[in-house]
Amino acid sequence: GAALAVGACNKERRPEQGAAAMCEASPAPKAPENGDWSTVVTQTEQCGYRMGNPEAKVKLVEFASYTCPHCREFEEQGMQPLIDKYVKNGQVSVEFRNFIRDPFDLTAALIARCGGAERFYPLSRALFTDQANWVGKLNAVPQEQLANLQSLPPNQQFLEIAKLAGFQQFAAQRGLPSAQSTQCLTNEAEVNRLVQMNSDAVSNYQIPGTPTFLIDDKVVEQTANWATLEPKIAEALN
Repeated sequence: GAALAVGACNKERRPEQGAAAMCEASPAPKAPENGDWSTVVTQTEQCGYRMGNPEAKVKLVEFASYTCPHCREFEEQGMQPLIDKYVKNGQVSVEFRNFIRDPFDLTAALIARCGGAERFYPLSRALFTDQANWVGKLNAVPQEQLANLQSLPPNQQFLEIAKLAGFQQFAAQRGLPSAQSTQCLTNEAEVNRLVQMNSDAVSNYQIPGTPTFLIDDKVVEQTANWATLEPKIAEALN
């Protein structure tokens, strides 16, 4: 696939540094009447989307990429148990922060984020479920055509990638009108925000790859699947 220069810098991480505020956080949500915190999704100051109780005892962050097979595996195997056992009851919140690996991933992120907090998790789940299909379409594009895409300005490049992947039809089937997705795919401010998210992730946490998890703002080492992550969550809750 095409390469993406994200401008990330490998600065030494200082534990107290934390991630810089780049977005306006959603207002503090009220507790859900039915007690199910998984129905509450808000945007954070770091531009991620948090599901669950913002005052949860354990705050989990996932840095993930839509083109990453291991991220898809976590979505398939770990996300529902995480939600059912820990997020619904308010013990744990989980925040998804995009960590961009390539232009294909950035295009998918623009689609996932296009519907805001309400649609973010359903669209993310659908992108992971359909990953093999849309990645296959993009990998089948001739290299010369991909190279030509790189010469386009951002307000054209990602719209063209979306057309090749079939993203706009995909999104429209899930309630995101094509006119809205076109606006999102040509939004240079959002592209820059995603690039900055990468830079901050590397600077603040030295993210080694995806998925990477934080528990209470600290990287959980050597944890990329539910079998190794859940004991860390349980330990943090005790």
